[in-house]
Amino acid sequence: MGRFLMGAAAAMLLMTGVLFWWKGAGRAADVIPPAPVAMTRGAAGEDAPIGEPPAASAKTREEKRFGRYDKDKDGGIARAEYLVSRQKAFAKLDANKDGRLSFEEYSVKALAKFAGADADRTGVLTPVEFATTRVVRKTASRTKCPPVAAPAERDEES
Repeated sequence: MGRFLMGAAAAMLLMTGVLFWWKGAGRAADVIPPAPVAMTRGAAGEDAPIGEPPAASAKTREEKRFGRYDKDKDGGIARAEYLVSRQKAFAKLDANKDGRLSFEEYSVKALAKFAGADADRTGVLTPVEFATTRVVRKTASRTKCPPVAAPAERDEES
């Protein structure tokens, strides 16, 4: 009779364990909270996720552009303020400062580039000479980060 009671108790414990496991299987995702996102304190005091730069809105960019043009900070852009950058560019090109831009003044860089490329001074660029006139753009400099040694390599260095 003792073996029978022990078997019945073991069967009841097994059934109780299965019942708890079966009921709890659907709630396992609710119990485990999601991983926390690392936060950093911004300049204005608000929290922002690490790794995501703050996005500037189009309005903010336009306000900055407006501020660059509004030199006297009166809240409006006068015609003279709007044309300042173009006047500076014109003044650089107007070599004789007569207020008029001749074709030679306008194309001085192109003419100098042509003269520099025309090695045989024939007034005609050959394909080899023309190749020297191509625009060479600067590539972005790469970040210089030292390589991280793998754990096995670190052990060997020690």
